[in-house]
Amino acid sequence: MKVLMKILIIAFFVLLVFSGMAQETNSYRFSLEDCIRFAFTNSYERKSMKLTSKTLETTYEQSKQQRLPNLSASVGQNFSNNENGWSTSGNVGVGSSVTIYQGGSINNTIEQNRLNVERNEVLLERYDNQLATQILQKFLTILGNQELLNYQLEVMNTSREQLKQGQSRHRVGTILESDLLLLEAQYYSDSNNVVDTRINIENNLLDLKVLLSMNPTDELEIVFPNTDNLDGLKESLPSEEEAISLAIEYMPDLRISDYDIRLAEKGVDLARGNYFPSISANANVGMGVLSFDGEDNSKWYGKPTESVGVSVSIPIYSRGQTKANVKKSRIALEQAQLDYEQSALSVRQTVAQAYRDVVLAYNAYKVSQVRENAYSKSFNAYNIQYQYGTITTVELLQQQNNYLNVLNSYIQNKYSLVMKRKILDVYMGKQIGL
Repeated sequence: MKVLMKILIIAFFVLLVFSGMAQETNSYRFSLEDCIRFAFTNSYERKSMKLTSKTLETTYEQSKQQRLPNLSASVGQNFSNNENGWSTSGNVGVGSSVTIYQGGSINNTIEQNRLNVERNEVLLERYDNQLATQILQKFLTILGNQELLNYQLEVMNTSREQLKQGQSRHRVGTILESDLLLLEAQYYSDSNNVVDTRINIENNLLDLKVLLSMNPTDELEIVFPNTDNLDGLKESLPSEEEAISLAIEYMPDLRISDYDIRLAEKGVDLARGNYFPSISANANVGMGVLSFDGEDNSKWYGKPTESVGVSVSIPIYSRGQTKANVKKSRIALEQAQLDYEQSALSVRQTVAQAYRDVVLAYNAYKVSQVRENAYSKSFNAYNIQYQYGTITTVELLQQQNNYLNVLNSYIQNKYSLVMKRKILDVYMGKQIGL
């Protein structure tokens, strides 16, 4: 029984050790740039796209080999039985063939595969932009919530002091019980705001970890950038025409559409190639190797044969298949060209709207900055007046709530400006950073 107990105790501690190892977490302290680099390294979808790139590159390299002749060898051995007994004979041979002309299909296929490789690189670039933008949005949301939380903690501490003062004044009869209840309600409301904001931060951190392909149990701390002076975001803003021009030149969507047109053009060339004859050359060398007939009739023999030839295949009638394929490939080309024009128009509209959003966001930020400064000073003045008993509790709390509303609007406008400006930078081909 004692032995069994010892075994159970040892097993229990072993389980505790392995449980601790399984729950081991990593700690990270990341700036925005660190987040983006980590995501690019660990994103499963990005890794999948990189594997697709390798597959396309392999296909491209293999297609270039189609210009070269092939080479094959053959070995055969035959057995037969007749009145003299078993006999056997064999042969060996080497053959090669090469396509001389096939309506340009080899060159067009090689070019098509090359375009697919380059197109996938642009697809990867577009994915990187989308992932970086999503990380930026979540990162800025966390920054905004954290800044709001800092102010909320200050307000909660102020509410706590106001409640203590109210309790003291209520005991000496200088304020009514209704005023004390208002102060208590305000304190608990401010405390609840702090809890809600902390939960929002944790939820957004979890969302950010998902974007980074990070273990949800890992600890992630955000490094705050310097956002004291945001006027530079407006000062460095190019003209609207320049922003659109840069976006037209850079945006992956347009470059992808351009590759779609070029691929469709190659599709037309491949379809038209079926109208032309196919010419190939071949060469073969063979020899018999052994003959065995009965006990005394075995011998080696050699009968080398050599052949060289050229074959031409001329398409005459394909039941309209080639004509239909050419027609469909030309329709696909027209569709690709139409899609490009639509994408170009969409880019212009998107960038123009994004540019004006930055201008509006900057104006909203400046207005809210002035209002936040004014309401902050007003709230501090009201708080001092309340301490001296020159204003009522209702007046103080009304001013405090007004300040919190203005503060929340200021923080939202501040990070909205940063986000919209950085998104415009992405459209113009600039790297995201704070």
